[in-house]
Amino acid sequence: MSKTIKKLLVANRGEIALRIMRSAREMGIQTVAVYSDVDRRAPHVLFADEAVLLGSAPSSESYLRGDKIISEALKLEVDAIHPGYGFLSENASFAQAVEAAGIIFVGPRPHAIEIMGDKLSAKAAVSEFDVPLVPGSDGEVVEVEKAMSLASEIGFPVMIKASAGGGGKGMRIVENPNEFVSQMERAVSEATSSFGNGSVFVEKYVKDPRHIEIQVLADEHGNVVHLFERECSIQRRHQKVIEEAPSVVLSEELRTQMGEAAVNVAKSCDYRGAGTVEFIFEPGGKFYFLEMNTRLQVEHPVTEQITGIDLVKEQIKIAEGKKLAFSQEDLTIQGHSIEVRVYAEDAAQNFMPATGKLHEYRRPQGLGVRVDDGLEQGMEISIYYDPMIAKLITFGATRDEAIARMKRAISEYRISGVHTTLDFAEFVLNHKAFVEGDFDTHFVSKYFTENSLQNEDSALETIAAAAVANILQEKKTHQSVVTNETTSRWKSNRS
Repeated sequence: MSKTIKKLLVANRGEIALRIMRSAREMGIQTVAVYSDVDRRAPHVLFADEAVLLGSAPSSESYLRGDKIISEALKLEVDAIHPGYGFLSENASFAQAVEAAGIIFVGPRPHAIEIMGDKLSAKAAVSEFDVPLVPGSDGEVVEVEKAMSLASEIGFPVMIKASAGGGGKGMRIVENPNEFVSQMERAVSEATSSFGNGSVFVEKYVKDPRHIEIQVLADEHGNVVHLFERECSIQRRHQKVIEEAPSVVLSEELRTQMGEAAVNVAKSCDYRGAGTVEFIFEPGGKFYFLEMNTRLQVEHPVTEQITGIDLVKEQIKIAEGKKLAFSQEDLTIQGHSIEVRVYAEDAAQNFMPATGKLHEYRRPQGLGVRVDDGLEQGMEISIYYDPMIAKLITFGATRDEAIARMKRAISEYRISGVHTTLDFAEFVLNHKAFVEGDFDTHFVSKYFTENSLQNEDSALETIAAAAVANILQEKKTHQSVVTNETTSRWKSNRS
């Protein structure tokens, strides 16, 4: 049954809130922003048709107040709520409460969020759909001896993972049997403190893997398509910092296989909306299901660039009950796109988060450059939220052109007042391993040190000094010529 969304509340902040509102406005949909007291003058608040104060700065008192968000949505007669990513986007209880209140949740059904939110239930669901899985335990492991026996069967190194984990928390790589007991205890302890769930499982550790994910869309009528892959192997602390589409390592055959596997993952939980299926890609071409993110991804713009499809608009249409307007055969890859996450972090100090005021903030422009952000010059980088300032995206006919445009865009980006990861991004883009596409998730540990940027700076300073010296020499020569010519003419005029 088709439903029309006329007013949409975006239960998020910053660049993703603004991103969603822009697509909604193009669709003729009114928008409602929510905000904390420190975000009172934020761009997403000023852009929206209406705005509601949720509470003070801590997210627990504002953006995580699902009850308050639903209450305000009912007062304003909102038709739908879009959660963006982070905060409440993968909270099955929130999705259920939204629907129970008679409001459309722009996202998957609660049961799909619940199944895919737990790595063990996700593995159990997809195992019936012929999706490749990393060799490991079938369920959670509690007894250390049993876990140790299983690890020996799989063969070291192994990975101990928190069932409800994410972002690298509750995760331990164990190289040999002597480390296993202590590492498992640490993983269980961290999982318990971070997620309130100490369940862990054990699986094969894939050495030198790439992190490749597939974007999927599914409507309420049984139609599911994939929108190709994103390469997400450049990471720090198990979190992505540079993404691109398509991946340089996939053949058409592998792309089809991974796409079909991703579609089957979506079918395994009766998925609806936009989602991302993540895979570990092993050298040689084997791939294994890692997890499914039941929301829009931070890196979704690179998929939009190579397909020409607005994923937010598709989410809204699907939430309205509409069928997908295209089939798998209609989708093609056009060009290449790269996204750099611009964080307020000091890469030279182990990516330490930075805070402060944006004294200068000027975005790069030009053909093939897109900036998704939610800040303006003079605003503060808050301690309360994720330190991402912006997403810088470039598009080109080829990967080389996309890289060249990204380098140019980085050189134009003017940010002062806080450290950013732009210098790190430039280091990656210039590195031989990245240029040649020969890298994996260990790129940072293999190639990047705190001295890397100092070396880059020294090289740039040398080049700059040489350039200045050449300019001065040319100016001196020019002045000498001009002086001689002037004197000669003066004498000529006197005679």
